[in-house]
Amino acid sequence: MTRPEMIRVGALYFPILAACVAAALSGRPRRMFAACLLSVMWTAPALLLVQKWNAISHWWIFTDATAWLDGMPVELYVGWSIAWGIVPQIALRRLPVWLSIICLGLLDLALMPLCAPVVRLGNRWLVGEAICLLIVLVPSLCVARLTLENTHLRIRAWMQVAISGGVFLFLLPEIVFAVRPGRGWLPLTQLPSWERQVALQVIGLLALPGIGAVMEFAERGGGTPIPFDPPIRLVTSGIYWYVANPMQTCCTLVLLAWAILLRNNWLLLAPAISLIYSAGIAEWDEGQDMTSRFGKAWLAYRSSVRNWFPRWRPSCHGERGRLYIAASCAPCSAVWRWIACRHPVGMEIVPAETLPYGTIRRMRYVPADGVSEEGVRALGRALEHLNVGWAIAGIALRLPGVWQFVQLVMDASGFGPRVPAAPRATCVSEPASR
Repeated sequence: MTRPEMIRVGALYFPILAACVAAALSGRPRRMFAACLLSVMWTAPALLLVQKWNAISHWWIFTDATAWLDGMPVELYVGWSIAWGIVPQIALRRLPVWLSIICLGLLDLALMPLCAPVVRLGNRWLVGEAICLLIVLVPSLCVARLTLENTHLRIRAWMQVAISGGVFLFLLPEIVFAVRPGRGWLPLTQLPSWERQVALQVIGLLALPGIGAVMEFAERGGGTPIPFDPPIRLVTSGIYWYVANPMQTCCTLVLLAWAILLRNNWLLLAPAISLIYSAGIAEWDEGQDMTSRFGKAWLAYRSSVRNWFPRWRPSCHGERGRLYIAASCAPCSAVWRWIACRHPVGMEIVPAETLPYGTIRRMRYVPADGVSEEGVRALGRALEHLNVGWAIAGIALRLPGVWQFVQLVMDASGFGPRVPAAPRATCVSEPASR
């Protein structure tokens, strides 16, 4: 066996052996599988992203390989993904994240020069190493540790959104391009700028309900979409008012649109598999699991909401809410009338003046079970009670970064926080009927 062959074999099997030994010695800690799964799902596409950057910057060059994935030997790619995506999550889980990063970084600095001639280092390879640590290792360790410790739920949920995008929209096409060489990303990159922007915005719009569903899992359900980290409460709010499987629906539609945009027939297998999985295994498993956990509440909800085809108006089995708006404020009362004219389902509108004086300064949405939201986010929640079109707009309005920008614009335009008039006699609108 030649030296390059020994390096490739070692790069693949040593991480696998290390992961197996660490797993055998540590047992099966709770939530470990979910932590390792998310970590390796971040590591795999992130490594390819760094490799694309490396193809331009030439931090290092890979040689002497029989199988390639985007210019990287497959053995090194798989071994690196396991070495950073699984091994530290098991073997170093008791160390602080920063100490794990230092240990793995020093190990990588020692091993990279020893991988010659398979890896030829350039003059600026330390820069590439630092970028690789920041883009690949640090987020990988963080998402695994947060999952293992069951903390920072919203951060984990948004990292899972990023992981899904990286796996389905980047890693999956890269694998297809490696197995079936063709035009690759050219159909996307060669589009006129305006066509590409429109196409990407359409795909973003298709993904929006699925992103909203992930937000609901974290904010209302107390969990994430990963089966080993599920919500602890039944989620029937937000986009779940309208469709029972928004994430599966959006995943299939996005994969279909992505395959069409890239003009790759092999990528059409992805939405087909997603559809078969969702309609078969997922529906059967979900039905049993949800029935056993939530019983009659789940059955009642599912009796009025379909799996794939959304309702136009909200389901009567969704979560209720209350919207507080100042009746003494002219712009606020105009918003009140606009919402009321559209007959919101499951939401009552209450004058903000009924609350203790000085306790509210913006529009406020209070769910039946959960944390209240104010300002632009409250308006986004209220829109979810109107119809599916406005619900999607409400999801977009509550996205991180979006709601802060809109709130800033509104405040700068004179619609900032203000204290409603002094308390008066209670005046509560009747709950809207269907």
